[in-house]
Amino acid sequence: MPRQSAAVYRRRRLVTLVALIVVLAVVGVSVWLLIARPWAGATEASPVPTSSSTPAAPSPSPAQSESLTPTPQRTQEGETPTDGPSVEQSPGIVACQAGDVEVAAVTDAESYPAGALPNLSISLTNRGSADCTIDVGSTTQRFTVSSGEDVWWRSSDCQENPSSMIATLAAGATVTSKVPVVWDRTRSSVDTCAQENRPRAPGGGSSYHVSVEIGGFAGATTAQILLY
Repeated sequence: MPRQSAAVYRRRRLVTLVALIVVLAVVGVSVWLLIARPWAGATEASPVPTSSSTPAAPSPSPAQSESLTPTPQRTQEGETPTDGPSVEQSPGIVACQAGDVEVAAVTDAESYPAGALPNLSISLTNRGSADCTIDVGSTTQRFTVSSGEDVWWRSSDCQENPSSMIATLAAGATVTSKVPVVWDRTRSSVDTCAQENRPRAPGGGSSYHVSVEIGGFAGATTAQILLY
């Protein structure tokens, strides 16, 4: 075989060197991909949750709104804002008249043993033939506890943050407050609201009468209670 020239040997070495570089480059990329794993973040990450909207509660229809009624509650002594559905005065619904509204004081018992506190509520009835509006806010509500001519307690004496609330009272409907006002069996006064030792009402079977007014309408009768 004839001996190859030096130029041929140089070309063969160059081809071998290039091939070796290519192999090393491929191996290097493979090792980097194995170690770095640039896809891991995408394949192992938890799926991003898609946002979903919760359907909003449906608004009450006009018919439903007109049938809603107030229910007074107690928050502070003498403060009984309504706690329940009510509606603002609607066109076509007039204010309640004295001849249509019946107000009465309601107690949770007729007699109370020593230490038991009377729970006082309001009953409100529309005796008219049409719906009417009335201010049932704490500004217009007042309980009064008396013994004969002696007034022992008024819920308005130490009332805090009174407010107004116009509500619709359906024709023929009667509503009674859910959360009562509690009489602590002491004598109230605007000057003694912060005192802890106010004069206590005598027990031993003493008789007291509870009267109430709301929205400018006073109860025609009183509720009698006995304290022991």
